[in-house]
Amino acid sequence: MQTRRNYSITQTILWSSKYLVIMFIYSSVVVALYELLGKDWLKIPWLPMSVIGVAVAFFLGFKNNASYDRLWEARKIWGAIVNTSRSWAISVRDLITDTFTDVDQEELDRIHKELVYRHIAWLTALRHQLRERRRWEHRNKAKEEAYFKGVVPEYRISLEDDLGSLIPSKERESIIKSANAATQLISRQSERLKVLRKEGLIDEFRHMKLQDLLIDLYTQQGKSERIKNYPFPRQYATYNTIAVWIFAFLLPLGMIDTFHDVNVWLAIPFSSLIGWLYFTMEMIGDYSENPFEGSYNDIPITALSRTIEIDLREILGEEDLPEPIKPVHDFLY
Repeated sequence: MQTRRNYSITQTILWSSKYLVIMFIYSSVVVALYELLGKDWLKIPWLPMSVIGVAVAFFLGFKNNASYDRLWEARKIWGAIVNTSRSWAISVRDLITDTFTDVDQEELDRIHKELVYRHIAWLTALRHQLRERRRWEHRNKAKEEAYFKGVVPEYRISLEDDLGSLIPSKERESIIKSANAATQLISRQSERLKVLRKEGLIDEFRHMKLQDLLIDLYTQQGKSERIKNYPFPRQYATYNTIAVWIFAFLLPLGMIDTFHDVNVWLAIPFSSLIGWLYFTMEMIGDYSENPFEGSYNDIPITALSRTIEIDLREILGEEDLPEPIKPVHDFLY
């Protein structure tokens, strides 16, 4: 996530400079052929160009709206995970007590820590699963090295190492081997609650309240997985890109018709600028489709997980807390 108020002009141009260069070179070639070699057939009326431009703008608007919906839904999901995580910690602390059976405070503290730390392990497993690469996501190696592998921990630290001592080693080995580590960790939480119910540490009502929180966590996990594993429909993404390229191809030809009575060379900068704007809008929608891959425009799930971990450990009464994650070059991951 970008943490500055605005992207700078330099950042914006560098991000989309490839298309500015392509449009400038292509427009220069077309105008030179028309003006210097007399290729009059390269000129087409502007009216059909304006119709195509409006149609492409509608396509871009639809794609950007749909991409933003995916991005904002992902943020709402992780907002719900933050809330439910805090609810889980205080419920574990205040509902699992010695009210119904004799147990010393040290044992209660151990149980509270076990359940809260396993929840932190669930957060860890979930963010690792959401950072896994998909074929439809961006895979530019240079950008991966600059923005992903060098900063985002899920791309340079294994899940096993990241789990550390959050859960017992035997349980960790079993979780790592499972097809869906996050799902199995919630399942272990449910199994543990069942044991605590049998031991008399919680009554039926408290058991149901804690189970409801686990079910809500499953719901938020499923919503995250839906966004991660189901891409923005490829037919819209593909034909939107094709439409922009068609418009960009025809743009200098229409600009020649507009400027041939004034100064035909003006078609070069105007074609470059308009084509760049359309390509940039297409890129904005494209880079908003996958909000969990860890780029500059995505949801900072690592930072959110750290915030949750700090809150939960404070609820347990711990004082040796990890530091909040700080932005790196205005990038919060």
